[in-house]
Amino acid sequence: MKTSNLVKISALAVLALMTACVPQRKFQEIAEKEENCREENIRLTEENETLRTENNELLSKYEVTERKIQALTSDTAVLGTSLRILRKQYDKINALNDELLAKTTSLREGTEQDKKKLLGDLEELKVTLLAKEDALAQLEAALNAKEEELVAREVKLDEMRAMMSRKDSMMTALRKSVADALTGFEGKGLSVEYKNGRVYVSMEAKLLFATGSAEVDKKGREVIVDLAKAIQGRDDLQIMVEGHTDSDAFSRNSFPRNNWDLSVLRATSVVNLMLDKSEIDPVLLIAAGRSEYLPIDPSDKSKNRRIEVILTPNLDELMNMVSGESEN
Repeated sequence: MKTSNLVKISALAVLALMTACVPQRKFQEIAEKEENCREENIRLTEENETLRTENNELLSKYEVTERKIQALTSDTAVLGTSLRILRKQYDKINALNDELLAKTTSLREGTEQDKKKLLGDLEELKVTLLAKEDALAQLEAALNAKEEELVAREVKLDEMRAMMSRKDSMMTALRKSVADALTGFEGKGLSVEYKNGRVYVSMEAKLLFATGSAEVDKKGREVIVDLAKAIQGRDDLQIMVEGHTDSDAFSRNSFPRNNWDLSVLRATSVVNLMLDKSEIDPVLLIAAGRSEYLPIDPSDKSKNRRIEVILTPNLDELMNMVSGESEN
């Protein structure tokens, strides 16, 4: 009876542990195994009880026989034979009983080993699950941080797009105002163009200089002054003045000695005139000579001899945003 209760308690404990953590399929396998063990144990217990009863009956017979032996000494041969048979049967019953006891003990020990193994497996599974939960929590935290970073970057990108859109609108309006200010010189070697986010004011050299000269003539001074006044006060611009020549080489001892000198001197003359006749901040101006190396029409040298005033929006604020984004 105690063995049956112990088995039931062990089964309930295992079932409780299995219900908490073991996957459904493994739980069913262990439950089936436990039920088979329980049924086998009940069958063996019942068989053991039957054998015990038979054993008790045989013992009673043995005692009766012993008394008969004592009472019937005259029939020694018969009684001796019966006694030997009874003893053999008794020995067989004892051997069978021992075997049943050994099987019962083995079954109980096997159940305990299975239970210990199951508990060990459950503990290992618990540790594994906890480790995976920690890893998942870390991954979720990293994903949340990355999502916040992406949101912040998207906000920055929207700000950059808005700023570029404002710059684009501003430069489009600037191109129109400059073109309006120089309307009187259209068709005379002057063009105003907006491309790549910049405004290009291109003036052929014949509109500004005498041949081979770096001094702006009277007609050219009108163009430069009108341009300077159209862009003065625009501290949000960078103003690059580039001098360009054709490919005809020349060399002399006085300035300008060659195309490089001529392109630089012409650009410097335009810058000086703009500063003299307007309120442009000198910090915004750059004078550069490009000589003959950036022609716009290899077949027309007169177009290559030119001054280009390139108006570029100040992108410091945008570059600071880009730099901050790169550091992040």
